[in-house]
Amino acid sequence: MQIYLIRHGIAADRNAQTTDAERPLTEGGRKKTKRVAQRLAEMGLRFDAMLTSPLVRAQQTAVILQETGLAAGFELFTPLAPGGDIHLWVNWYQLQTYQAIALVGHQPDLGQWAEQLVWGEQYNHGDRLILKKAGIIGIKLNPNGNPLGNGELFLLTSPKWLLSP
Repeated sequence: MQIYLIRHGIAADRNAQTTDAERPLTEGGRKKTKRVAQRLAEMGLRFDAMLTSPLVRAQQTAVILQETGLAAGFELFTPLAPGGDIHLWVNWYQLQTYQAIALVGHQPDLGQWAEQLVWGEQYNHGDRLILKKAGIIGIKLNPNGNPLGNGELFLLTSPKWLLSP
């Protein structure tokens, strides 16, 4: 099974009128995320399932991925919100038979989840894998057993690299 951790696109700055959860993608963030999604589609990437953080900017990123044909739809998944618990995702994952799953969320959480999937829960250093906005991490997981510490990192890329000629 392949897991793709995708960070939301560029979002509006924090301000007094908007809570963090309500911050939308900027116009530039939408455009860049759409270009990244189109590039991923050109590469033949497709997701059998897509889970997203309930925060607006992550949902908007998931919509762009869906509209580009990378997934048929998406499901809100609260543990992908900032500070979410990877163990809740592990419980969900262990009931699945999908081949390719996208998780749309936030940094530093996605980077930390990737570290735990590859190196295990005891890996406590954090913030070693930095995921840029609209960036993607790909991890191959053995479909049997606990995924923590059993992943093989096969992709870590920024939008800049994906979109370079």
